[in-house]
Amino acid sequence: MNRTAVDLLADNAGHARAFAGRFDEVQDGQQPEAVTVCCSDSRVLQDHVFGNDTPGRLFTCGNIGNRVVQRTDAGEAVSGDVLYPLAHAGTRTAVVVGHTGCGAVTAMYGALTGDFDADDEPAGIRHCVDLLAPHLEPGVDRLPDGLDDAEAVNRLVEYNVDRQVDHLLGSDDVPEETDVIGVVYDFQDVYGGERGEIHVINVDGERDPETLRAEHGAVADRIRRLWTY
Repeated sequence: MNRTAVDLLADNAGHARAFAGRFDEVQDGQQPEAVTVCCSDSRVLQDHVFGNDTPGRLFTCGNIGNRVVQRTDAGEAVSGDVLYPLAHAGTRTAVVVGHTGCGAVTAMYGALTGDFDADDEPAGIRHCVDLLAPHLEPGVDRLPDGLDDAEAVNRLVEYNVDRQVDHLLGSDDVPEETDVIGVVYDFQDVYGGERGEIHVINVDGERDPETLRAEHGAVADRIRRLWTY
C-alpha cells in the first residue's frame, strides 16, 4: 500500500478517536438539516467550510461543477443524490456551493469559446462538461466586455450556481417548502473579506444583492455578487 493510503488510514484513526461518541443519535437514521451540493475540487473542504463536525447534520453531495442535474430516460432531472434527503429524510434546505476558479466552469468556458476540446477528454469528463455547457452558454453571451479569462470564469461560477438553483426551484420533485440558497466559496481573494469565506448570491431565485440584504439582514454582510445580469 502506498504512503498516501497509509497516511489516510492514520488520519482516519485520529478521526475515529475524536468522533467515537458522536454517532449515538444517528446510528439508525438521519434527518439532515441541509443538503449541500459542492464542487468536488480538492480545495473545497465540503463539510469543513461550514465548520461541521456533527454526524447527521449535513447531507453532502459533490461533483465537478456542483451540478444538481442528471440525465435520465425522461430527460434532465434533479440528481438522485441531491434529491434523496429532500424526498426521504425531511431536509428542507438545499445549498448550492460554487467556488472561485472552478475547473469545471473553466473547462466549459474553454469549450464554448474554442480554447478547450472536450472531445479529447475521457467519456466521463465529456459527460460532465456536456451537462454544464447548455445551461451556461447563455451566460457566456452575457459577459461584460473587457474581462480576462479568470474574471469571466468567476462570473460564470455565479451564473452556474444560479442555474442550479433554478433547476431545483423548477422541479416538481423538490418539495415546495424547500429553501434553496446559492453561495460561492472564495479562496482567491475575489470577493474581499477572508479567504475561505462563503458569500450568498441567490436565495430562492432572488439575485439582487440589495433586495437580499433587505430581506436577510442577519447575513447582510455575507451577501455579495460579482455581477448582475
